[in-house]
Amino acid sequence: MRSPVISSVVRPSARDTAAAAANPIPDRRIAPALPTRLRPADLLRLTDETGEDVLAGRYDHRLPADGRWPLVDRWATRLVADDEVDIWLISWTPEKSTQLHDHAGSIGALTVLSGALAEYRWNGSELRHRILAAGDQAAFPIGWVHDVVRASDRVAISGRSDPGPLNPTLSVHAYSPPLTAMSYYEVTGHGGLRRTHTVLTDQPEGDL
Repeated sequence: MRSPVISSVVRPSARDTAAAAANPIPDRRIAPALPTRLRPADLLRLTDETGEDVLAGRYDHRLPADGRWPLVDRWATRLVADDEVDIWLISWTPEKSTQLHDHAGSIGALTVLSGALAEYRWNGSELRHRILAAGDQAAFPIGWVHDVVRASDRVAISGRSDPGPLNPTLSVHAYSPPLTAMSYYEVTGHGGLRRTHTVLTDQPEGDL
């Protein structure tokens, strides 16, 4: 017995086939799944390479002119800027949290150069904590919500036998496409996450 599904298939006639060949459907560009051709692995490599350049002194002209790192507020300078990626050097100060935020339509990555950072990441049901010491890296896909703060010197020292100089605490961050906005969040009493506001900004990791 012939399958009723197969029987219901209408095969194109020779005339239909010829017409389709004469009038092909034009190729349409398929939009990429991400708003950038770069992937998190690319940004990790860029932050690592740029971090090596910072440590080698190739960006000394971008550092504080008097050689004194800020002690109260975070400090940042843009090292690379084009249509595809922004790369920043950030100096972190104690107890200056970024607050819970995302990176809107940008993916990101960081490499810690000295000292250590504490990251609090929302995993869908709670905040997860980790320490990123000198040499550690992290990548941030779209939708990543986290809060970052300089880890205490005690934590930095206990977390790594040689965390590097604690003053300054430095990290290199890359974002692609370059940052244009961030949304901020708070954890609700019901174990959820609520967006409090969105800001247009090209500054890295929240207000400096």
